[in-house]
Amino acid sequence: MTKPANHFWSAVLWVALVAGLSAQAPAPAQTPAPNRQESPTFRVQIDAVTMDVIVKDENGRFVPDLTKDDFEIFEDNVKQDVASLTVVSGGRATNVLEAAPPAPPEGVILPQVRRVNDTSGRIFLVFIDDLHLQFHQSGRVRSLVQKIGKELIHEGDMFGVVSSGPSSISIDMTYDRKRLDDAVKKVAGDGLKPSEIINTGSGSEGPTELRHRAHVAFSTMLEALNNLEKVHNRRKALVWVSEGYDFNPFQDSRLGGRDPSSPFLKNDSNAMHNAANGDDQQSQTNDPILEQQRQSETFSDADLNMDLAEVTRTANRANTTIYTIDPRGLIAGGDIDEQVDPTEWNAYVRKSQDGLRVLAEETGGIAVVNQNDFDKALKRIDAESSDYYVLGFYSSNPDPTQRRRQLAVKVTRPKLNVTSQRTEYVLKPPPKSSAQRP
Repeated sequence: MTKPANHFWSAVLWVALVAGLSAQAPAPAQTPAPNRQESPTFRVQIDAVTMDVIVKDENGRFVPDLTKDDFEIFEDNVKQDVASLTVVSGGRATNVLEAAPPAPPEGVILPQVRRVNDTSGRIFLVFIDDLHLQFHQSGRVRSLVQKIGKELIHEGDMFGVVSSGPSSISIDMTYDRKRLDDAVKKVAGDGLKPSEIINTGSGSEGPTELRHRAHVAFSTMLEALNNLEKVHNRRKALVWVSEGYDFNPFQDSRLGGRDPSSPFLKNDSNAMHNAANGDDQQSQTNDPILEQQRQSETFSDADLNMDLAEVTRTANRANTTIYTIDPRGLIAGGDIDEQVDPTEWNAYVRKSQDGLRVLAEETGGIAVVNQNDFDKALKRIDAESSDYYVLGFYSSNPDPTQRRRQLAVKVTRPKLNVTSQRTEYVLKPPPKSSAQRP
C-alpha cells in the first residue's frame, strides 16, 4: 500500500490561487497618541463565508430566478445579511451580486476594466478507493472512470484523481481531461475477499486490517478536504468510488459460527453442528474468550459512525459535496467461489453501503448504490453540480472564542426545497502580530 504523492496536495493548494482565493486583510493597528498609556489592541480577522445552495421546486427542477431578498442565512440561529449572491445555471454564472466598483477620480478617464469570471468552472476530486474494491471489479471501475470523463467533467472544470492503495494514482489538478486515461490504465482493485476477512486474525475490536484500510482511505480524504476548504467561489465535488465500509463483517463465521473451515470451529462441536444443519441462529460457543471477543466487537459500528461523521463534518466545512458510487451495481448475491452464508453476505453488503449513503446524504450529495445505470447517475450529479447559488455573508458575531459556528439557510418563497452544502464553519484564528512572529 502506498499513499498519494505529496505533490498532489501542493497542486491542490495551487488550485486555491487559481480559484481566486482571497481574504480581507486586517486593519493596521493605529499608532497610540503621545503621552498616553498604551492599551492592548485586540483584532479579529473577518472573512467572507460562502456556501453553496440548491433550490428546487416541487417537481425537482432547479429554480434560477431567486434574488437576495428570497434567502435568509442564519449563523448559530442569528440572522445574517446576505453580502453576495451568485446564480450558476448550467455551469455558468448568470447573475452576480457584489459591491459596486469605486468611482474614478474627477477629471480622469480610465478605460473600462473587464472583470474575469472564474466561478463558472467546477472542481472535481475523483477518489478511487482501491483498498475497498475487489480485483475482479477493476474492469468495471475503469469503465466508470471513462464515463466520469465523458458525462461529468466538461471544459472549464478542474479535476484531480487519487487512489488509496496500490493503484498509485495521483493526477495533479488539471483541466486536461485526457489525463483521465492515465488513471484508467492504473486502476486495480485490492479489496479483501470475504474468505480473507474471515480467515484473517482479529484484534480486540475486530479485523485490524479492515480498520487500517479504512483509516488510510479516511485520512487521505480528510487531508484533501482540508485543502479544498481553502478554495472559494468554486463548486467543489468529491466523487468517492468504493464498495463501502464495515468494521465487523461476518462475525459468526470469524468467531466459530457457520463456516466449517473456520479455525475457531475445531474444538467447538456445537458450532459445527449448527453449521452442518444450516442453522441461521447465532451460534453460542463454549469458549469464554470467544464470547468476550463478541462483546468487545459490539462497539465497532459506533467507531465507524464516528469516522464517517468526521469526514462529513470536514466536507461541510469545506463546502464540498460528496457523491459516492458503488461500482458493483445491482448486487444479487456473493461470488460463487466464496463460501459465505447468504444471511451474513446480505448484512455485509447492507452495512457497507449504508456507510456510502451517510457520506453522501450528510453532505448534500447522492449515493449511487444498487443500480447499474451509471450514465443516468452521472448526468444527475452533473446537473446538481451545475445549477446552484453561492451565498456569502460577513459574520455579525465578533467573539473570536466562538470558533465553530453552525449555518442554516432558508428561502422565503413557499413550496421550495433548499439544500445547503455547508452546515458549519470554523472561524480562522486572528493573525499574529509582528511581536509574536519569530
